[in-house]
Amino acid sequence: MNYSLRILLKISALSLTLLLSTFGAPDRTFKTTPVMRLETRTLVQMLEYFHYNKTAVSSTDYPELISDYLKELDPQRLFFTALDEQAFRRQYGPRIETDLAYLGNIDTAFEIYQTYEQRVKARTTWLFGELQKDFDFTANESYTPDRSKNPFPATPAEADDLWRRRIKYEILQDLLAKKTVDDAKTTVRKRYERMLKNLGDIESFDVQEMFLSSLTRMYDPHSSYFSSDTLKDFSIQMKLSLVGIGAVLSIEEDGNCVVREVVPGGPAFQSGQIRVNDKIVAVQQDGAENIEVIGMKLRRIVDMIRGDKNTKVTLTILPHDALDAAKTKQVLITRDVIKLNSARASASIYEVPGESQQTVPVGVIALNSFYGPPDDSEESAVKSTATQDVAELIGKLKAQGIKALVIDLRRNGGGLLSEAVDLTGLFIDQGPVVQERDFQGQVTVDSDSNPAVAYQGPLAVLTSRFSASASEIFAGALQNYGRAVIIGDSSTHGKGTVQAVLEMKNYLPRLSQNVENTGAAKLTVRKFYLPNGASTQKKGVVPDITLPSIDDFLPIGEASLPHALVWDEIKATPFAGKALAQTFVKPLLEASRERQAQLEEFTYLQKNIDWFKERQEQKTISLNLEQRQALKLSDDEFKKKMDAERDLLAKTNFPVREIKLDSLLKAEAEGPKPEAVATVDDGDTDAPSAEEQAKLDVHLRETLRVMTDALRLNQDPQYWADGRAPITALGSLNKG
Repeated sequence: MNYSLRILLKISALSLTLLLSTFGAPDRTFKTTPVMRLETRTLVQMLEYFHYNKTAVSSTDYPELISDYLKELDPQRLFFTALDEQAFRRQYGPRIETDLAYLGNIDTAFEIYQTYEQRVKARTTWLFGELQKDFDFTANESYTPDRSKNPFPATPAEADDLWRRRIKYEILQDLLAKKTVDDAKTTVRKRYERMLKNLGDIESFDVQEMFLSSLTRMYDPHSSYFSSDTLKDFSIQMKLSLVGIGAVLSIEEDGNCVVREVVPGGPAFQSGQIRVNDKIVAVQQDGAENIEVIGMKLRRIVDMIRGDKNTKVTLTILPHDALDAAKTKQVLITRDVIKLNSARASASIYEVPGESQQTVPVGVIALNSFYGPPDDSEESAVKSTATQDVAELIGKLKAQGIKALVIDLRRNGGGLLSEAVDLTGLFIDQGPVVQERDFQGQVTVDSDSNPAVAYQGPLAVLTSRFSASASEIFAGALQNYGRAVIIGDSSTHGKGTVQAVLEMKNYLPRLSQNVENTGAAKLTVRKFYLPNGASTQKKGVVPDITLPSIDDFLPIGEASLPHALVWDEIKATPFAGKALAQTFVKPLLEASRERQAQLEEFTYLQKNIDWFKERQEQKTISLNLEQRQALKLSDDEFKKKMDAERDLLAKTNFPVREIKLDSLLKAEAEGPKPEAVATVDDGDTDAPSAEEQAKLDVHLRETLRVMTDALRLNQDPQYWADGRAPITALGSLNKG
C-alpha cells in the first residue's frame, strides 16, 4: 500500500492541535462512523491502484504505522514513553492491516488518541505545579529543543526530567528578551492554557485525517488524506484571488506553523521579510492582543491570518535560518488580493568588468514562478504568461545590446509545467523538454514544437535549493541540450513528482456515492524525467558550477523528507543536443574557484556559513543564563560585524539599470505619482546611498563573472562543438 504525505498542510497542524488539545478538553470517545469505514477502505484501494509507488508498503510494514502515528501526535517525543510505543504495537500491530484494508475500522487511531489526551492533561497539571517552584539558571544544564529525531523517553522519571529542563528553556527564552522571571512564567502558563483550550477543538475527522495521512506518508511525503473541511480549504488556497497574505502554511513536526510557499506578488512576498521555511510564532490583529499560535490547529491559524482587503495583521516570525528561538521579528502586512503584476518576470542589465577596463552588459531576468493566464476576476488585469513576459524582456535586453543572459530561478518553486516547456522553447530550436511516467509505467513526452528562438546568445541559469518542480525541468532540459551553464547551490530542490487530488465521492462504491461531506486523497501519480532519461526527483539538478551556500546546510529539499521517492532513470528520448563538454566547463569552474579563494565577498560568505554551521551543530542549548547571555552578545556582535562588511562590499556592486515590461510602464504612468521623500539637512553628508545599503548578492555577482569568462572562451573555436560556440543556439554570438 502507499501512504503519502500531505503532512505539511494538515497533519502536522493536527499534531500541534493535538498537543494543544491534550491540555484540558472534556472527556469524549470517538468511534469509526459508516462514512469513515467507506473512506478508509477506498483510500487503501486508491493507494494500491493509483499511487506511483503502489508497491512501497507491504503487510509487514503496517505495524510501523503505529509508531508513525504516535510521532504525529507527539512530534517532540514529550508525552508518550518508549513503553507506550511497545505496548501499542503489541496491541494493535497484528490487526492494523485487516482493520484498515478490509474493515475500514480506525478505532485504533481514536483509542491511541484518547490515551494521548490523558497523557497531555496529566503532564499539564504537573507543569502548572512546577511553575510554582524556583528555577536555578546558574546550573550547567542543557536542553535539546528539537527532539523530532529523538526516541520517546524510556521511563516516567526520564520524562519528568525532560519536562523540567523544557520549562527552564522556555522561561529562559523570555529572560533573554528582558522579561522578568514572573512574567516569563506567566507567558509559559498562558501558552499551555491556550493549548488546553484548543484541545477541545479536535474532532473525530481531525484524528481520522492525521491517522490516514500517516498511512499515505508511508508511500511518499507529498501524498495525504484530506477531510471534507481540509478539502474546502485546499480549494480556496488554489485560487489566487484569495484575500490574505499570499503564503501557503503547514504545521511541522515540532508543532510550529511553517511557511511552505510565498506566493509571488502577494503581500508576504512584497514585504521582503518572509521566506520559505520561516516559522510564524504569533498573529496579532490590528489593535488586538498578540496571540501565540504554536500548537494551534492550522485551520485556526489560517483563519486568523485571512481577512478583508486592506486590513492589517502583524506576524511574529522566526526566520528559517535563526538558531536562537529568541531571534524573532514582527512583520506588519496589509491583506490584499494577489497582485499579479508584482509576480511577473523582471529584468536588469549589469555592467560587468571585462578586459581592457571595459564593461560587458549582461542581462538578468528574474522569474519567481511559471505563471499562466490568470482567471477572469476583476482583480486580474494582467493577461500574459511567464513565457510571453520573458520573450518581451529578451527583446528589450537585446535592443540594449546585452552580450549574455542569466535566468534567475533561485526563488522559483515551480508553477505550470506547460509554461516551463514553452519557456525552454525560447532558447532551443525545438524538441522534447520533459518526460512523464505515470503509475502504470506509461511515458509521455512534452516537447517544444516552435522552431523560433527568442535568444540565441550565451545563457546561464542561476538556481538554489528553493528552485523546484517546473524550475528543475527548465534548468535540467537546458543542461541536457548544452544550451546553458547551470550555476548555484549544490543542487536544486529535487521535487520530481506530480500529485493529483482525487475526491472520495467519485471512488466510493456505487451505492454509497450519495454520501455527503467526504474528503479526498492527494496522491503522487506521476514522475518527471529529463530528455536524457534522468529523474529530477530527490537529486534535483546538479549545477555545472557550484557556489558556497548556507542553503546546503539547511533541511531544504526532497532528500530531507521521509519516504521520498528514489532517483532513477528511464530510456532517453531522442533530442538534438548534448551536455556541455568538460573542456568548456572545466576552465569556467577553475576560474570561479580561484575567485572564491581570493575575493573578499567569498570570505564574507564563508564566515557566515561557518558561523551558521557551528550554531546548527549545537543540538543542545545551555540552560545557564549567564552562558546564554554571553552567546547572545557574541552572536549580536558577529551580526553587526557582518552587516558592516556587507555594506562595504556592496559599494563595489556592478552598475545596474532596470528594464520593465510595457504593461508595467503603462500602469506606472497611469497610476499615482510617488510622493517625494522629505530630506532633513542634519549635516550628515556621509549617509550611505540606497545602492550601498542594498543586499550583497554574491551568487549573482559571481554568475555574471562566469558569463564574461564564457564569452572569452566562446571566441576560441577550440571550445566549440558541432560547429557552434557553447551555450549558444546557433553558434554565432552576433545573432543573439
